[in-house]
Amino acid sequence: MNEPAIKPKRPFRRILRWTGLFIVLVLGIVFYFRYYWVFGEGAKSGELNYVVYKGFLFKTYEGKLIQSGLKGSAGSMQSNEFIFSVEDERIARELMANSGRVFNLHYLEYTGALPWRGMSVYVVDSIISMSAGEPGRMPALQQ
Repeated sequence: MNEPAIKPKRPFRRILRWTGLFIVLVLGIVFYFRYYWVFGEGAKSGELNYVVYKGFLFKTYEGKLIQSGLKGSAGSMQSNEFIFSVEDERIARELMANSGRVFNLHYLEYTGALPWRGMSVYVVDSIISMSAGEPGRMPALQQ
């Protein structure tokens, strides 16, 4: 009489497998919300200071927009700056060709930066408008 051998149940392996699957799922959700979920979006306007293509391993387009007005902190005054990244090469080339002009840019804000997306959490995805005239100048102080 050959009876088939009954495999002993291994509840520890099943618990370990489900725990591992749960941890991977939670880490995937956290990674998505940290790096791919759009936290906010909006528009910024100002004079385009520069757009550069830089990076060691991942080359990205990075730029700076100087906004009108000043911000002060403990005895100093400085301009408002908007530091951003650009994913689309076509938009980056358009910005590079028109450095110094006044732009109105649409951007997406993420909660974390990815090296292949750029160094900033602000990513410009479109140009709303560009002024054809000369960029605005700060008015001279009157005495």
